[in-house]
Amino acid sequence: MATGTEPPATEPEHRGGVRSGTRAAISAPHLRTDRWWLAPAATAAGLLAFVVYSTWRAFADADYYAAPYVSPFYSPCLAENCEPMRGGPNWELFGGWWGISPAIIILIFPLGFRLTCYYYRKAYYRSFWASPPACAVAEPHAKYTGESRFPLILQNVHRYFFYAALLVACVLSWDTVLAFRDEDYAWGHMGLGTLVFLVNIVLIWAYTLSCHSCRHIVGGKLKHFSKHPVRYRMWQWVSRLNARHMQLAWASLISVAVADLYVYLVASGVFDDPRFF
Repeated sequence: MATGTEPPATEPEHRGGVRSGTRAAISAPHLRTDRWWLAPAATAAGLLAFVVYSTWRAFADADYYAAPYVSPFYSPCLAENCEPMRGGPNWELFGGWWGISPAIIILIFPLGFRLTCYYYRKAYYRSFWASPPACAVAEPHAKYTGESRFPLILQNVHRYFFYAALLVACVLSWDTVLAFRDEDYAWGHMGLGTLVFLVNIVLIWAYTLSCHSCRHIVGGKLKHFSKHPVRYRMWQWVSRLNARHMQLAWASLISVAVADLYVYLVASGVFDDPRFF
C-alpha cells in the first residue's frame, strides 16, 4: 500500500543532502510561516560589523593606549614596536623584526577561541553558510560531511584555544586593575574607562567560563559526583553559566569592542576620560 512518501514520477529526484530520495517527498523547501530568516540575517549583520570594526582597529596600530587604559585588542603587547605602557603588558617577546601592528599577534588567540566556540559555529554556519539556515529549513548544499574533514576538523582544537583564552583573560584582568590609576599613574582613582573595563572583564570571564570545554574540564570523566563534591559544585556553577553561553558570547563581543572604542576615543583626543574620584 502506498504511504504517500514516494516522490511523484514527474518530479526530479534530489540526490544527497537533506533532499535525498530517502526523505519525505515534500516539494516545498520548508513549511515554516514565520520570519525565520530574521535571526540568521541579524546574526550575519552583527558578526560582519564586528569583523569590519576589529579588522580596522587591529591594523590601525595607533590610538590604543591612553594612560592608564590599553585596548584589549593590543593586550598583551608582544613586539618592540608597542607603545610604552607604564606597568602595562609590554612583553617584547617578538623583538624588533615584527613590523606591522602588534595586535595581529595576540588577537589570533581570542579569535581562535571564538571561531571554534560551539555557539559561534552555529551562528556563522547558519548565517553565512546556510548550513542549515534555520531549524526545519532545508540547506541548499548537496551533501553534508560535518566537521570530519579539513578544514572544519580543525574545530577540534577548541579546547586548546580555551587555555589560551584563560591566559588572555588574566592579562585583561590585570589591565582592569591598572585602570584604577589616573593619567599620571597614581593609584586610587576611577574614571568612566575603569567602569567600561570592569564590565568588559566580567563579561569576558563569564563567557570564557561558560565554555563547553570548561564544563567538561570541571565535571567531565567523573562516574560519581558524590565522590567529588567540590567539582560537582563547580560543575553546577559552570552549567548555569553554560545555559547563557549564547547571550554571554554576544555581550562579551560587544563589550570588548566598546572597551577598544573607548580607548580609541580618549587616545585620539575626542574627549577626556571623566573621573569619578
